[in-house]
Amino acid sequence: MDQKDALIAGLNQDLAGEYAAVIQYTYYATTVTGLNYQILKPFFEAEIPDELGHAAYLSEKISHLGGEPTTMPAPVEQVGDARAMLEAALKAESDTLENYQIRRSQAQDLKMIELVVKLEDMISDEQNHLEKLSRILHDPVFS
Repeated sequence: MDQKDALIAGLNQDLAGEYAAVIQYTYYATTVTGLNYQILKPFFEAEIPDELGHAAYLSEKISHLGGEPTTMPAPVEQVGDARAMLEAALKAESDTLENYQIRRSQAQDLKMIELVVKLEDMISDEQNHLEKLSRILHDPVFS
């Protein structure tokens, strides 16, 4: 597999992850209950547009590079407890951040500057999501 094919395969993995994030945040927003409902429902809903935007960009970039964008999301864990939701989302965001850093390196090696810049923006978005989740999880309510 050459570098470009490896990049396309990685971008498809990332696309599946973004689809999963949309499903995950939608599922959590609609199933969170109890005292956490009023806080977490809007938080989860607010994350969905970023993930959709990332998915749309990745799909278009894969197609532009000559690949076939996936239509299958990565698996989404169904959990019912608010803390478990936050921990699962934190893990997913952490994995996504790590994957985007790898993809950025691949794009740099191929001198795809526009993709490098866009991945930097997406890394920033994911870092922001990660920090928000971390702050919420450190609230005594979730300890």
